[in-house]
Amino acid sequence: MLDIKFIRQNPEKVKESMEKRNMKADIVDRLLEVDKKRREIITELESLKATKNKTSRIIVETKDPEERKKIIGEMKELDVKSDILNKEQKELDQQFQSLIIMIPNVPDDDVPAGKDESENVILRKIGEPLEFAFKPKDHLEIGKELDLIDTETAAKISGSRFAYLKNGAAILEYAIVQYVFQTLSDSVIIKKIADGIEDGYPASPFVPVVPPVMIKPDIYIKMARLDPGQEEERYYLQKDDQYLIGSAEHTLGPLHMDEVIPEEKLPLRYIGFSTSFRREAGSYGKDTKGILRVHQFDKLEMESFTIPENSRKEQDFIVAIQEYLVNSLGIPYQVIAVCTGDMGGPDARQIDIECWMPGQGKYRETHTSDMNTDYQARRLNTRVRRAGGEVELVHMNDATAFAIGRILIAILENYQQEDGSVVIPEVLRKYTGFDKIVKKEQ
Repeated sequence: MLDIKFIRQNPEKVKESMEKRNMKADIVDRLLEVDKKRREIITELESLKATKNKTSRIIVETKDPEERKKIIGEMKELDVKSDILNKEQKELDQQFQSLIIMIPNVPDDDVPAGKDESENVILRKIGEPLEFAFKPKDHLEIGKELDLIDTETAAKISGSRFAYLKNGAAILEYAIVQYVFQTLSDSVIIKKIADGIEDGYPASPFVPVVPPVMIKPDIYIKMARLDPGQEEERYYLQKDDQYLIGSAEHTLGPLHMDEVIPEEKLPLRYIGFSTSFRREAGSYGKDTKGILRVHQFDKLEMESFTIPENSRKEQDFIVAIQEYLVNSLGIPYQVIAVCTGDMGGPDARQIDIECWMPGQGKYRETHTSDMNTDYQARRLNTRVRRAGGEVELVHMNDATAFAIGRILIAILENYQQEDGSVVIPEVLRKYTGFDKIVKKEQ
């Protein structure tokens, strides 16, 4: 969440940023009104406390029984007033928290203004879509012919938007996982990418993690991924009072909750692999075919913790990693600056990558990179102790390494052959043990 001091000092800037996100900005005035009342009550309670302390001393020093009784009566009146104010403060605290978590991060100055994804800006295109000598198939047709993807059986067993990955597709998934884990934990590769951002930029490798896929509601709220309106996208387990995560960063982000990290240990970087669960609320009728938009999918996700001044550089570094990975697969892609109306609430800047999908004849989103500044860290109370001794909030970034289903689509469609087979990208072959997926003989 934003710092209340920043909101007090910059109400118009916060309102403007909300309007750019197509959100009603009157919530800022409501928050500031509650904040003012809350501070007034806190001041009054502090004054009452001082008066009560003084009165307690007077009671001890007073020898006259009648006078002492009178002062004790006054003390009881002060107690009643304190109880009333404490109750009011508690109610205002609840209102304050419910309002402040609804205010999104303030976008960076260079984030394009726009109402929705139609106004996102293409920053660059890498690679040219392959011209096939035949009409390219989409991933589901390829998947059925090669016995890689089964959505029909999954629909009978689990419902729509589920799939079985089989045979070469299952092996390819774990080849991708091994490739990413090895690449992001390789200090030589990471240093080369980091030096491309700035000479000597910190080149700490990523720590591979398999995180929990369940999270407590209060921690989910601290991650700013369960704010009002987001519940409908989440799977809630009522008996356990827990949610299934929508991405690995949801449980990677709280790794250092309530910690003070020495500056010399930053940046801390993690690469997590997990199953993710999303209801896909609001996507009725969209991408119902195949495995582009499903309720359950596996995903490799990056999470990093940095000093504040490296926040933007860290996102650029992470995007460079994303491009390195996509480039290594030989898949054409474009890098997108996401506009204000299409960004997530915790994001100060969001960069997406869209890979070319020949079966659809267009680019589709496969990667997201979120620069969250201190928005999540403030709720999580994750701080850094600087070399000079001062303590401040860390900055956090999260980003997709690969969403397995979507990158499988890109691989199957870009590497399909006229004879119906699919060639495996060269960098993955040592993990698959084969260089091509072919149709099995009946």
